[in-house]
Amino acid sequence: MAHTYASLLYHCIFSTKDRVPVIVPKLAPELFAYMGGIVRSLDGIPMLINGVVDHVHMMIALPPTLSVADTMRLVKTNSSKWVHEGSSEYASFAWQTGYGAFSVSRSNVPAVEAYIAKQEEHHRTMTFQEEFVAFLKRHGISYDERYIWE
Repeated sequence: MAHTYASLLYHCIFSTKDRVPVIVPKLAPELFAYMGGIVRSLDGIPMLINGVVDHVHMMIALPPTLSVADTMRLVKTNSSKWVHEGSSEYASFAWQTGYGAFSVSRSNVPAVEAYIAKQEEHHRTMTFQEEFVAFLKRHGISYDERYIWE
């Protein structure tokens, strides 16, 4: 076959360091847009990026030449740098070390988009920690509670 064809969709989740609530409403829209720009610069497609004060959800499509690990490293590093350069008001801003990445089938895109779009509503009844552990369990990913939160 002369060409490579792939549908690589991911739902990525990561929090601020120590889940500090620094993604305030004033910062969030510009931060999410900037993160989308980073994904586009890597030839990916930011399908939807949203979050609440202590974490972010991204549904992204990646080209087959780009790993999720490289994407997360570049998105987190460059967006953190952008936040720090933009204002001393966010001097304490930092991302957690790790992330969660879950594959998304084309047929499940609308459900994932709806879930990501309703983050504010969703987190009225569930913490980030409860949500993240539920994702790990739903996707059959083993974890050690001693190390999951850094």
